[in-house]
Amino acid sequence: MDISSTLAAKSNQLNTDDLISGPITITIISVSAGSPEQPVAIGYEGDQGKPWYPCKSMRRVLVAAWGADASHYVGRRVTLFRDPEVMYGGIKVGGIRLSHLSDIDGPLSIALTVTRQKRAPYRVQPLATPPPAPAPDLATAALAVCQSAGLTDLGLAAFCDLVSRGTASTLAQLPAATLARIVEGGISPETVAKCNTAAEPAPEPAKELPTAWS
Repeated sequence: MDISSTLAAKSNQLNTDDLISGPITITIISVSAGSPEQPVAIGYEGDQGKPWYPCKSMRRVLVAAWGADASHYVGRRVTLFRDPEVMYGGIKVGGIRLSHLSDIDGPLSIALTVTRQKRAPYRVQPLATPPPAPAPDLATAALAVCQSAGLTDLGLAAFCDLVSRGTASTLAQLPAATLARIVEGGISPETVAKCNTAAEPAPEPAKELPTAWS
């Protein structure tokens, strides 16, 4: 049983206890004004009402990497981790730091204030862009459109025969351009009714009754 999900602190913001189980990578969805003590609130996907309030040092890193216009931050990603060495009032209390950023060309080194008398380089690594989701197979997407429109199995064969002018009986036999038109434009109810009706087996002709039964 993984109990890491039970470690989240009850709070109205992301805090260090939420990162005890390890770093997280967030995708930013909003940047808004916070309080005088925490002036920047960053919302992210799945934040559950607990925005990240970056400290002044991390805000300096964001500005150095992405610029001061926070409207450009939306859609970008940040990896956050818990740094147990962060001091406050001479005591190690821990704090949230960032280690990786998307939308930077390479590693960054930024001089940040450690104490009143000391500055030290802070290094940030680029965050790899995730591979794009594979494009759906056109035949599969077209099949979903056909089924959603109400085509029966036999109606689908009749539809393929119709749009191919008699050269195809399955979606896989249709050219990509035709499949793309089906996916983008859908199928009209009139066409669905026509193809489903055309695919219905013809009724058997009534047999004449013997003369003696008439």
